[in-house]
Amino acid sequence: MGNEDSRRTTKIVSTHSYRGGTGKSNITANMASTLATMGKRVGVVDTDIQSPGVHVLFKVEPNTLKLTLNDFLWGRCEVADTAVEVTSGIVDAQGQPVVEPPGAVFLVPSSTKAGEIARIIKEGYDVNILNEGFNKLGEDLSLDYLFIDTHPGMNEETLLSIAISDALFLILRPDLQDYQGTAVTLEVARRLEVPQLLLIVNKALSSFDFLELSQRITSTYQTPVGAVLPLSEDMVRLGSGGLLSILEPDHPFSRGINELIDFLENDD
Repeated sequence: MGNEDSRRTTKIVSTHSYRGGTGKSNITANMASTLATMGKRVGVVDTDIQSPGVHVLFKVEPNTLKLTLNDFLWGRCEVADTAVEVTSGIVDAQGQPVVEPPGAVFLVPSSTKAGEIARIIKEGYDVNILNEGFNKLGEDLSLDYLFIDTHPGMNEETLLSIAISDALFLILRPDLQDYQGTAVTLEVARRLEVPQLLLIVNKALSSFDFLELSQRITSTYQTPVGAVLPLSEDMVRLGSGGLLSILEPDHPFSRGINELIDFLENDD
């Protein structure tokens, strides 16, 4: 990324899916952590405010959080005050940290408190404040990348966040409902003129022909497929208790994550 006059240009990447259960947050956390091992400074914002969960992947206990994204949206603090550095928790299978300076990962979690989730659902929030916060966070933490982990489906807040992104990664499973929903999301993203669009096929059975699947989906949607990721018992076994791309760098899932990283690094 650019590093002129000691400043970084933050690339904003939204990860989105039309339905829940696609593995969106897991893919986001694995990409962010892999980039950090390459010396990148990365932020992750959990904007799935109604059902937050990225913090689990980074082993952040909700009861230790003093501030969350909700506090920023309600004007209680600056956005950088909500960021938790999780770099030291990114460890290999032997429990050893794998990220060295200047690499780092910062998480902006959403509140898991029932009352605060209910308030968001009832009152909503000013998405303009959120989008301003994304830019401010990139500046304050000198981020190379900022990942926005969005709420599944289509709502005003998600659409406006996608609109300010430099890249949109749309995650789908090889499933008819996902196929139809992805078509709708892609049409909207094109109207929003998102500069880079990439599809990620997740949870593909090992019996599938991954190359054929990738080519077929690319042709159907006229959008490149960055990776086809396997349905993995190893991922299920982890149960959000770790980052597979860090614990098992040679795993097929991890190789797919590296393909996505190559896209981000080389498609500027």
